[in-house]
Amino acid sequence: MAVRIRLQRKGRKKRPFYRVVVADSRTARDGRFIERLGYYNPLTDPAEIVINEERALNWLSRGAQPSDTAKSLLSKVGILQKFHDQKQAGKSGAEPEAEAPGTDESDQEVQAQESEATESETIDSEATDPDADSSDVS
Repeated sequence: MAVRIRLQRKGRKKRPFYRVVVADSRTARDGRFIERLGYYNPLTDPAEIVINEERALNWLSRGAQPSDTAKSLLSKVGILQKFHDQKQAGKSGAEPEAEAPGTDESDQEVQAQESEATESETIDSEATDPDADSSDVS
């Protein structure tokens, strides 16, 4: 089954609204679909594009081919670039470095200081704990 990522027209006459869907290439444009990924509203200024990035990357990695218009929308949102980066990282054998959002050098320094502080607290508590004495008399 050839799977495509394409647009499904909704809305009324002269007021188009599109859903970005994954569908079998043999089905009608507005017919049955496998999964809805998001939507595209060309009437707003700027045009509103909302696509579930995780699901779109999943379908692209499974071989779904985007239509020309869907490819344009995916590239505007930045999903195609991420897909190509993942593909290149997979070919080179190296995993792409995915940093957690909001982690930069200053956050890493704070985390290192916190871990040092907790280590020193555990050392202090062991020194003052009478049960932690290593010389047991039996």
